[in-house]
Amino acid sequence: MSLRDILIHPDPRLKKICAPVAEVTAETRRLADDMLETMYDAPGIGLAAPQVGVLDRLLVMDCEKGEDATPDPRVLINPEITWTSEALNTYEEGCLSIPEQYAEVTRPAEVRVRYLDIDGKPREEEFAGLWATCVQHEIDHLNGRLFIDYLSALKRQMITRKMQKVKRERAKA
Repeated sequence: MSLRDILIHPDPRLKKICAPVAEVTAETRRLADDMLETMYDAPGIGLAAPQVGVLDRLLVMDCEKGEDATPDPRVLINPEITWTSEALNTYEEGCLSIPEQYAEVTRPAEVRVRYLDIDGKPREEEFAGLWATCVQHEIDHLNGRLFIDYLSALKRQMITRKMQKVKRERAKA
């Protein structure tokens, strides 16, 4: 396993629609392992393949937080939301590709997702609360959408300018 660089917005790869994973291979498993290690190191609760420059429909997440929490890493390949609740939740979201920027986003409180697991087996699972928010946020990445796309144009522009400055500063370092 190895850490991967996380792309910072604005980067054109973050706005691309990702291709389905045709077959779960050793390379797919290695990518998932690297992404989990990168996510935990960041630290974050979710990471989608385009955030590490891979335009495949694969995401990892683990919403178990706190020092005493037992890790519950998930790998979802070709995830597809098949149902959403009418009830909504609003969470202050952040993103590893948009560091230190947060905003409230309202999404369905519960979702059902069909996906392939790391062994290539079809699964369907319902997520609620933070897990539901996280999986929707990461699936958005696979569709070329960022959480700031839910914000007003002014807020989005302000965050984008801040990220351009962060990228310039990192390039000088």
